[in-house]
Amino acid sequence: MRTISVTASVAALAAALLLTSCDDAGDAENTQDKADTTAGAGCAADLAVRFGPANAAPAAGDTGNVPVTVTNRGDAPCTVEGLPGVELVAGDTTAAVPAAEAASGGKATFAKGASLAFTLTYVRGEEGAETSLAARTATVRLPGAEKTHSFKWAYGDIALKSDGSTPDASVTGFQQSTD
Repeated sequence: MRTISVTASVAALAAALLLTSCDDAGDAENTQDKADTTAGAGCAADLAVRFGPANAAPAAGDTGNVPVTVTNRGDAPCTVEGLPGVELVAGDTTAAVPAAEAASGGKATFAKGASLAFTLTYVRGEEGAETSLAARTATVRLPGAEKTHSFKWAYGDIALKSDGSTPDASVTGFQQSTD
C-alpha cells in the first residue's frame, strides 16, 4: 500500500481546485468562443456609468476630483478606443472638458463584469463670478457610444481658464477601478 503525506494531499487538492475554479468570464463559452467586441459594434451600450462620489473642492481656487466608474454589464468583454468625453452644462451654455495632458487615448478593455474608471479634476470657481461656470449637469460620453449619461453637478461653480470659456478642469484616460 502506498501512503501519501497530508502535505502532499493538501497541495494536490489545492492545485486541483485552482485549476477548476473560475468566474463567469473564465468559462469556455466566454474565453475563446466569444471574441472581444468593440464599442463601434454596440458593446458601449452595455457599459454602465456611475458618477462620483466626489472629493469636492471646498472653496474657490481649490481642486476637486470626481471619479467616474464604468462597468461592463454585457455578456462579453468590451473594448473602447479613445478618451471619455465630459461636458459641463450651465443653462444654455455647454463647455467641453479637455483631456488631461498625460491622458492616454489608447484601447481600454472591460472584461465581463469588470470596472474601469476615469477622473474629472476641476478647480472650484467663485460663485456667480464671470470667471466661473455655474454648471448644473455633467454629461459623459464614452468612446464609440451614441448615448450620453447625464448627472447632476453638485460641486459648485467651476473656474474658467484665461480664455473665459474653457473650464479649468480635465479628464483622465481609463484606469483600473478599485470597485
